[in-house]
Amino acid sequence: MRVLISLCILVSISAASVNGVTDPTDVSALKIMFSSLNSPSQLAGWNSNGDDPCGQSWQGVTCSGSAVTELKIPSLGLTGSMGYQLDGLKSLTNLDISGNSLGGNIPYQLPQNLQRLNLASNSFSGGIPYSISQMGSLKYLNLSHNQLQGQLGDMFGQLPNLNSLDFSFNTLAGDLPESFGSLTSLNSMYMENNQLTGSIDVLKDLPLQNLNVANNQFSGWVPEKLKSINPQIDGNQWSSGPAPPPPPGSPSSGTRSNRNHNSGNNNSPSDGGNGKKSSIGGGGVAGIVISILVVGAIVAFFLLKKRSKRQSSDVENSYDDRPFTAFASNEVKESKPVLPSFTVVPPKPIETPIPVVSLRPPPIDRKKSFDEDDFSNKPIVVKKVNRATIKATAYSVADLQMATTSFSPDNLIGDGTIGRVYRAQFGDGKVLAVKKVNASALRNLSSEDFMEVVSNVSQLHHSNIAELVGYCCEHGQYLLVYEFYRNGSLHDYLHLSDEYGNPLKWNTRVKVALGTARALEYLHEGCSSSVVHKNFKSANILLDSELDPHVSECGLASFISKADYEALEQNSSSGYGAPEVALSGQYTLQSDVYSFGVVMLELLTGRKPFDSSRPRSEQSLVRWVAPQLHDIDALTKMVDPALEGLYHAKSLSRFADVIALCVQPEPEFRPPMSEVVQALVRLVQQEN
Repeated sequence: MRVLISLCILVSISAASVNGVTDPTDVSALKIMFSSLNSPSQLAGWNSNGDDPCGQSWQGVTCSGSAVTELKIPSLGLTGSMGYQLDGLKSLTNLDISGNSLGGNIPYQLPQNLQRLNLASNSFSGGIPYSISQMGSLKYLNLSHNQLQGQLGDMFGQLPNLNSLDFSFNTLAGDLPESFGSLTSLNSMYMENNQLTGSIDVLKDLPLQNLNVANNQFSGWVPEKLKSINPQIDGNQWSSGPAPPPPPGSPSSGTRSNRNHNSGNNNSPSDGGNGKKSSIGGGGVAGIVISILVVGAIVAFFLLKKRSKRQSSDVENSYDDRPFTAFASNEVKESKPVLPSFTVVPPKPIETPIPVVSLRPPPIDRKKSFDEDDFSNKPIVVKKVNRATIKATAYSVADLQMATTSFSPDNLIGDGTIGRVYRAQFGDGKVLAVKKVNASALRNLSSEDFMEVVSNVSQLHHSNIAELVGYCCEHGQYLLVYEFYRNGSLHDYLHLSDEYGNPLKWNTRVKVALGTARALEYLHEGCSSSVVHKNFKSANILLDSELDPHVSECGLASFISKADYEALEQNSSSGYGAPEVALSGQYTLQSDVYSFGVVMLELLTGRKPFDSSRPRSEQSLVRWVAPQLHDIDALTKMVDPALEGLYHAKSLSRFADVIALCVQPEPEFRPPMSEVVQALVRLVQQEN
């Protein structure tokens, strides 16, 4: 009888296992999530020791067969984070964790087959993970009422099914990405209560029925196509007056098809029906009038142009109210007659007036990108920067001289490629860092170029990027004001240990690597236009009082002169430069990844990237370490002695695996920074 009872129990257990066992990958992901949520008691049925969410009816878990397809646990007072292995839920289509108190960054490892993602009303910070761009089936995305910040990455080009998008009530900044124009199924968009800037023209052709962009910093005009849906647009900086006419050849807004595509009731001029109207309506008349006015203005311009040759002194006086503008030669070329807000800025200002001004159009237009290099000595055409859009404080030279004691050598804390950095203490006790840009860095740049860079850099917001808090541009002085980080640079902390006496512990080194990786990921993949750092090294990684890293000199590549670039191209002598840079002089996202790998080698070994005092075979850190990164015995011998063996061998091995990927000689084989971040996040979670 006992044997019979035992057999019955075994059969019933086996039957339950066959019918109810959940996919092991799904089980692992949910158990890690349960632990990351601080093992909440309010999740009925959840158990870190359980192995069958589907069969045991875990609260909020819906399954199809052995696969978890839905996870809905909103408004349960949950805390902690979401976990780091959610991408293991391959069949999950609906994830709703809204209305809780989850914090930290939204994880990069999100399920890729989601159709609905709702993380609203939590306390998530940081940026929007780039992995969302890979969710081709996504229809509903709600990240509202969090603490998200930074710019919207250009990541929405592969989301053709997205129907509803809600990023409202965060602190997102910057312009709307161009890839928004690819959201061909978008019906509802809610972006209110952020710090978004620029125009909303990219939305004009979307099939929107609901749009809320209130309480941002948008400018320009609301497209006519959007006005018909009565969008909520209050609290922005819209331009007054009529919008400019569309470019020649573009379709008039009055001739667009009805939003509901009701072709059976279309009284167009060509339908021949009783509802036929005049082929030139009110909009057409207005267009003709505006065209006549534009043509008249152009004719008047050229008439005045001829007269200006005889009245050069009058032309000179018209420039008197233009800030930061002077003339460097006896002949200055003026910009093409496009917009009056464009000015001609020569390469090197002097204070003497000129007797003659020639008003011939320049041979080429200069369109300068955020980090593009241009070493031409020709006069350039630049657009005036609206200083109201700069998210930084304007300081006077006098203020900064007083705070730095006239840039005293006693306050000098760094001397880099772009300029020297001084400690500045202000009257209210606040301490900041002031970078005095070298004159050579601005030899071929104007004050407007400087302000353009300041405007762009002020838009960079990430917890691991050194924050620009101010600037100065007057009396020929160009200065940048940053937060001050008391622990100096990573280079000093690693290589001047005698002065600090407190070497970085292993888990701190991993944390520094992860933070700097996130900063580069934001520059490469999180900004509307990718930003190549071009000068990534441990000296440009600053440590705060908690030893959290902050990458400096982001977005300042245009300040590096051609001669300085030629020096950087020989970075093999300093150890940071990727092999292809020395050959071609071209800096790319992949060359940044290589430089990041070198910094990881510094963290691993405690050695400089190039050290001529070492034996010849060990002078180049990459050449010495790279061939041995997968040999744990050799690797252990190369670890920084200051760690005194206080690390896990598996953690060390995984760290080395990431380095090996980053410092590969072929740039096409190096991973994007988002993959590097994911690998380091997994390392940190496993270490914990």
